[in-house]
Amino acid sequence: MAVYALTGFSLVSLLSFGYLSWDWMKPSLVADVATDPMEKSLPPTFTRPPHIIFILTDDQGYHDVGYHGSDIQTPTLDRLAAEGVKLENYYIQPICTPSRSQLITGRYQIHTGLQHSIIRPRQPNCLPLDQVTLPQKLQEAGYSTHMVGKWHLGFYKKECLPTRRGFDTFLGSLTGNVDYYTYDNCDGPGVCGYDLHEGEDVAWDQSGKYSTFLYAQRVSKILASHSPKEPIFIYVAFQAVHTPLQSPKEYIYRYRSMGNVARRKYAAMVTCMDEAVKNITWALKKYGYYDNSVIVFSTDNGGQTFSGGSNWPLRGRKGTYWEGGVRGIGFVHSPLIKRKRRTSWALVHITDWYPTLVSLARGNLSNVPGLDGYNVWPAISEGKESPRTEILHNIDPLYNHAKYGSLEDGFGIWNTAVQASIRVGEWKLLTGDPGYSDWIPPQTLTNFPGSWWNLERLTDGLRKSVWLFNITADPYERYDLSDQRPDVVRTLLMRLVHYNQTAIPVRYPAENPRAHPDFNGGAWGPWASEDDGEEWEGGREPLKSRNKKKKCKICKLRSFFRKLNTRLMSNRI
Repeated sequence: MAVYALTGFSLVSLLSFGYLSWDWMKPSLVADVATDPMEKSLPPTFTRPPHIIFILTDDQGYHDVGYHGSDIQTPTLDRLAAEGVKLENYYIQPICTPSRSQLITGRYQIHTGLQHSIIRPRQPNCLPLDQVTLPQKLQEAGYSTHMVGKWHLGFYKKECLPTRRGFDTFLGSLTGNVDYYTYDNCDGPGVCGYDLHEGEDVAWDQSGKYSTFLYAQRVSKILASHSPKEPIFIYVAFQAVHTPLQSPKEYIYRYRSMGNVARRKYAAMVTCMDEAVKNITWALKKYGYYDNSVIVFSTDNGGQTFSGGSNWPLRGRKGTYWEGGVRGIGFVHSPLIKRKRRTSWALVHITDWYPTLVSLARGNLSNVPGLDGYNVWPAISEGKESPRTEILHNIDPLYNHAKYGSLEDGFGIWNTAVQASIRVGEWKLLTGDPGYSDWIPPQTLTNFPGSWWNLERLTDGLRKSVWLFNITADPYERYDLSDQRPDVVRTLLMRLVHYNQTAIPVRYPAENPRAHPDFNGGAWGPWASEDDGEEWEGGREPLKSRNKKKKCKICKLRSFFRKLNTRLMSNRI
């Protein structure tokens, strides 16, 4: 039996705050709007393919939306979700690149070679060029396709760029995180460059504009210049609310009563993003798109708890395979939904958007065999059962092996030292090192995260490498059943073995000094020629740049957070 130690917050205080009073099976803390009798009639048959707007936010925590009981104001998201379908059994990946790659390809990481970590700025790596992407399939179906925001799927040569992977236009950043105003990004001391691109060119003239506003304004311009009679797909990948924590002052002022500075800035960024979504929705209505549109909202991974985010009451955070890292905020808003204003508990994964959206667009999926995603539109629109019954969260053979894992612990069929996670039906299995495992309440204290004792910790998992949970009955992952149900453990390990047999080699090449922005006009961008072959080898030490180091405030901040993360991981219990 697990032993829990609560310090700083007592059980009584948690109950008094309302943190433990959330009924998991209740659709939301805010009651759904009563269904209008007129809404019961089915919408007209699609006379033409719908306009598709896919909005992806970055590092937004599961708790950080109004309808999940947050103290952060998100009136637009709350209204769109209440009038559409909330997805409360929706899964994403624990970090940036994996979620984006699975959205764009409809395939698990193990089937694209991106099962380890993220694509770093100096790596000669990108989304495999043999993959037919979601925007390419929509182009085939007659759609105009546009991307605004964060790419993070590689750019070492031009064939990797968004405009070569199916998007007609692109405005955004290629790397993982940039300054919200200056668009500078440092990938280590002295390795700094500008990262905002218009198409395949560097957008120097846009520097100084807050990215959340800039991206929403670009979406409005695209809609204004396009005809609503022709189908359009816009992928809006907001940089918000990833670090650095930056927001216009007027938004921070709204949260001046929050004692924790990081949480205050983070909350301001979330509300600012919410207003950007409001402006996009308004533009859809103004220019005549809304009545034939489908808006999908999704987060890319769990929130980063030491940077203001909250996944409460879920366990874990960004970068982990606990529910706090992989259960996402998701909803669909559309006049075309047959059963609106409800909460869906259908199992949905981010890979499902590829076949779902291509099917909505009346595209052809017959020439893209082997997809891991399913068409879940009937489950979303009509309330039918989801065709999905299991999710491979990932198998990462390169991640640090758990000290106490072994083939013996895996019944001789699986090395439990390997980091992996899978859900089958109501059961979820984790092996290896799943990542930071605490339950962290919303950061309301002035000295948080300086005082890490204000959280709840599990004290019995130091020598484990296998965990089993009934996620339906225990969504907070508090009761490990691996010892009580070895039969279920063995069954799920067999599923991991099955998936691992279909995996392709990991693509994680060493960093290349040619990528340094100093060799590319001061900006991040393609550096390899079209004749350069793809580098697949991994495990080498990154090559060190010989360039003279220069001061970089962003790099110092990133270094601080990396050291803090390392310290937290080393103190994990």
